[in-house]
Amino acid sequence: MGNDPVTEQEVARRRVFYIPGYDPIHPRRYRELYRKEGAAQAEISGYEIGLKPKTTRGPYGWHVAAEMEGAAVEADVEVLVWSDIVRDSMSTSIPATYLQLIRTAWEYIATGALRRLMRLRKGPVIAALYPVGMLLAQLLVALLAGWVVYAGVQLLRPWLGVVALGLGAVAWGTVAVLLLRWFKRKDGKLFAYYLMHDYAYSAQYRGANPPELEARMAAFGDTIAEALRSEADEVLVVGHSSGAHLAVSILADLIRQGRVPARGPRLAFLSLGQVVPMVSFLRDAYRLRADLAYLSMRNELTWVDVTAPGDGCAFALCDPVAVSGVAPAGKRWPLVFSAQFTRSLSPARWKALRWRFFRLHFQYLCAFDNPLDYDYFRITAGPLSLATRYAERPPSNSRIDVPVSKFTSVAP
Repeated sequence: MGNDPVTEQEVARRRVFYIPGYDPIHPRRYRELYRKEGAAQAEISGYEIGLKPKTTRGPYGWHVAAEMEGAAVEADVEVLVWSDIVRDSMSTSIPATYLQLIRTAWEYIATGALRRLMRLRKGPVIAALYPVGMLLAQLLVALLAGWVVYAGVQLLRPWLGVVALGLGAVAWGTVAVLLLRWFKRKDGKLFAYYLMHDYAYSAQYRGANPPELEARMAAFGDTIAEALRSEADEVLVVGHSSGAHLAVSILADLIRQGRVPARGPRLAFLSLGQVVPMVSFLRDAYRLRADLAYLSMRNELTWVDVTAPGDGCAFALCDPVAVSGVAPAGKRWPLVFSAQFTRSLSPARWKALRWRFFRLHFQYLCAFDNPLDYDYFRITAGPLSLATRYAERPPSNSRIDVPVSKFTSVAP
């Protein structure tokens, strides 16, 4: 199966650019994930894949050598890092985080965006509401614990008199603050602050990109443009989670600027576990909506969008262009289909992962027990281009491709 010869090898050299989502972690995590899961998938599917240290300059990455379908392929995978921007956006105080909560909730609720998002998929909306509920619950617990201490101090009032009121108030505040700080230290397991910062980052400019992110995206575009002038056979851009909407705008800019050579490498875009509507449904997301509409019509690239209903953090099978209300007549992209977690994972593995929501959100980058027509390692290190691999693949019948967003303007 894995080593059956291909009719014609299209890709011998590939450049892959992975754009992560809102993630503060060092990109070495993605290298280790690729190494571990690639080896597991190779054993299951009967091909060979190995990693070597990167020898070229530029973004953090690694070199892949693979033998698939009777062909040898070399791929350079690079991570376009914006984790430093993410970390800076997360370095806020506890009061500032609660202020973010109020502003973000107001933006989504008051504009009707939240209600419309729920018409698409409830999973990612629940994920968006989780940090709000968890942070409010933490605040309530902290205040109640402080009140209990305050009430205890008041038992001493017959001896301390009015001083007990002041001591009780100080004790109340001290206990509440200490407990809130303890909750924040435990956020590596609770993810309330992390998710709150994630949604707040998009909502703070009502769907527009912050200036520091725009500057980084321009730098990413320069890096990809350089690869498009190389001897590679295919340049593949992978946008995962919120990295998908960054990739949409980066690629739209490259094409508008005439930086995609007609005789250069094939240009391909793979969006995985996308959460585009969380941004495109906001009132000032003019740039993203314009880029979605523009990219959906271009013949300079192939755009495949893969999600799965089993991923509760993604807008599974929601065509990001159509649901945003900006699908033009004659729209070409994206091809939307499911990775079918429930069929491509064994029953035992699906049972083990089913309630691990954050882990499932990364399953697109991992091995499958029973791979169907989606295999991340064949796409990134196999001998076929993305265009050829899915040339005959129809979109999923259960995709959602009706306009739902209230805000559809592409310019202020």
